Amino acid sequence: MEYVYAAMLLHAAEKDIDEKSVKAVLKGAGVAADDARVKALVASLAGVDIADAMTQAVAAPAAAAAPAAAGGSDAPAPVEEEEEEEEEAGFDGLGSLFG
Repeated sequence: MEYVYAAMLLHAAEKDIDEKSVKAVLKGAGVAADDARVKALVASLAGVDIADAMTQAVAAPAAAAAPAAAGGSDAPAPVEEEEEEEEEAGFDGLGSLFG
């Protein structure tokens, strides 16, 4: 998880997310960086719009909570399997980071 946080920190600071930068952030946090994991992270983020991915990750739970809140019931609204599969498909790229 600290690898992803390092990438998010670099993104927030508007710095390049490359191996050297990620390793520097991890070292600063007192984490011994695994070269293979750093390379995998950088490779998986190549071409990813991090700001857009973060917006989608935050918007999905909020959108799912809205119908339940509108119904006035404390019980969560039933979720159809097809909707879950569609939502999960959008996060395949980020999900691979935790793997």
